[in-house]
Amino acid sequence: MLRYLLPLLLTTASLVAVVPVPTEIVPERVAGAKPRNVVFILTDDHRYDAMSFMGHPLARTPHLDAIARNGVHLKNALVTTSLCSPSRASILTGLYTFRHRVIDNNRPIPPGTVYFPQYLQKAGYATAFLGKWHMGGESDDPQPGFDHWISFRGQGHYLPPNPNYTLNVNGQRVKQKGYITDELTDYAIDWLKQQKPAEKPFFLYLSHKAVHANFTPADRHAGSLANRSFEKPILDPVPERAAHRPRWLQDQRNSWHGADFPYHSALDIEQYYRSYCETLSAVDDGVGRIMEQLKAMGIYEDTLVIYMADNGFMFGEHGLIDKRVAYEASIRVPMIMQCPNLFKGGTVVDKVVANIDIAPTVMQAMGLKAPAHFDGQSFLPLAQGLSVPWREHFLYVYYWEKNYPQSPTVFALRGDRYKYITYYGLWDADELYDLQTDPNEQQNLLYREGYATIAKDMEKKLYETMAELGGMEIPLNAPAGSSSNKRLAPRGGQQSADFPEPLVVEKPINVNAH
Repeated sequence: MLRYLLPLLLTTASLVAVVPVPTEIVPERVAGAKPRNVVFILTDDHRYDAMSFMGHPLARTPHLDAIARNGVHLKNALVTTSLCSPSRASILTGLYTFRHRVIDNNRPIPPGTVYFPQYLQKAGYATAFLGKWHMGGESDDPQPGFDHWISFRGQGHYLPPNPNYTLNVNGQRVKQKGYITDELTDYAIDWLKQQKPAEKPFFLYLSHKAVHANFTPADRHAGSLANRSFEKPILDPVPERAAHRPRWLQDQRNSWHGADFPYHSALDIEQYYRSYCETLSAVDDGVGRIMEQLKAMGIYEDTLVIYMADNGFMFGEHGLIDKRVAYEASIRVPMIMQCPNLFKGGTVVDKVVANIDIAPTVMQAMGLKAPAHFDGQSFLPLAQGLSVPWREHFLYVYYWEKNYPQSPTVFALRGDRYKYITYYGLWDADELYDLQTDPNEQQNLLYREGYATIAKDMEKKLYETMAELGGMEIPLNAPAGSSSNKRLAPRGGQQSADFPEPLVVEKPINVNAH
């Protein structure tokens, strides 16, 4: 079972020279490797702990739990940038954000961008993309690397906003019929039924809109958690741990991404969290249906199924909502996978894996060598218990957006124990957290006695890593779209910066947040 993977292992150093993205797609097969079928399921904004096997108080995910039970839980899965488009670009390219340069949700896709499914397609495999693309603005045009294409513009809609609303089905406009999570699952199963995996291996990329706001559960799940109580996330650290917190955190509390003024509304975050978990339930239903279809096709035991999210999500942690920042609830994502003929059920991987690792992992599973320009590496050997060179630290980057000016440019280095965070172009406190003793990141150790050497070493390692990966030039993007830049007057403004009067409002102004 493990033997065929051994020829695929590549010797990797922790830091390597940057290899340019090639202009020609040339897949290279591994001699003797058996190509496996792969199903990759991506969700939007699914935080790492929102699965019932993780002990979450609200989430009900029996089918995701089954994958973890029958396969592998990669418990320290991270994203390079906690934002939809940059993260999705890293999944598809195997590159860090500063290399693929899709730095926000509005930036056009740079010419010459290469997606790893192009290698699969060129190798003669069947490829399909279904769901939320969300790169390059609002476009849903078919993209390179996929034989079969179903998508929608921008964020899409849980339910058709009007009778004429359409999806792009292989270049044709087709009306959305109903609840999008279920409809995408229907499309996926229809495509699977048409495949002949014994003759032509396939790669299915199913990209859900869920669980992105505004959260809209399927009718069968709406209100199912209405009476469920839970302990809300920590908004504020206890007083003895509040010292040395960045000033920008206080400034953001009553802004678009702050817990006091979420999306410029009077949103009830507790109810918001319940709706989120109710919306997730339909995704879990769909996962179960996909697994049953694989069983019906007789390929369940030998198909690699990977599930992950494009980023995490905060519901009040650090006084924030949404994502973008380098805190754990923002950058950690669920990642589980199974292939009964490949992995032992109940396996847990502690090593830090990431979205940049998806491309080489899928290619290895399908019997192809990963191109040299990838920043990531395959985590299949980790799941099999093999000893291979692996990263000691992981780099996180986020670039400031004029649309959402509350969150600064963030660089972070995340190790197995410590995390160092610094902010570029901002006069404020940096941060150092011990994730073993302080998993909720409540106590900034940077200015405490005895931690100066650790902080200095991690700062040095962060910039060395960025330099070796080609990340020392900050990509800039001209502003596009609207700016969400207001503060709510009555919410503790005296404790933070005095903002110009035009930016301050006296009452909530967004009535559509839910």
